Amino acid sequence: MKLRVLLALVLFALSSSASAGPFNDKLAICLVKSTTQDDKLTLIRWIFAAMASHPGVKDLSEVSAGAGDKLNEQVADLFVSLLTDRCGTETQEAIKYEGQGAIGTSFEVLGRVAMQELMADGKVSAFMGGIDAHIDPKVIEQLSQGQAAPKGD
Repeated sequence: MKLRVLLALVLFALSSSASAGPFNDKLAICLVKSTTQDDKLTLIRWIFAAMASHPGVKDLSEVSAGAGDKLNEQVADLFVSLLTDRCGTETQEAIKYEGQGAIGTSFEVLGRVAMQELMADGKVSAFMGGIDAHIDPKVIEQLSQGQAAPKGD
């Protein structure tokens, strides 16, 4: 049950912004420094799988129950390792002085770092840049000159 609460806090933290105190900051720094590229990729894959389960995007990607369970196991192991082995002292201090919410807000930072690395990938950038072919440059020009852009059809 505690793991579910932790995972819920992490998901909430990834979707919201919260202020952090000095012990929370130390924990966040430790989490980022203590994760490998493989760890960050595992975290990104888990976030992607979670988002892919939403009915609004389920048609774009399917994550099998087995693959989802494997990702849940890998991320749970990563969280436990980070909170106990790699950043145990920082975790204890953050909880002691700033409460259990410090865990979620610290993982928010780690999630942002992992997502920044994902977005920095050339193929991801190229895909996202594909919208340029579908935006009328005149609309952007009008907006940049402070003019109201014509409404779309």
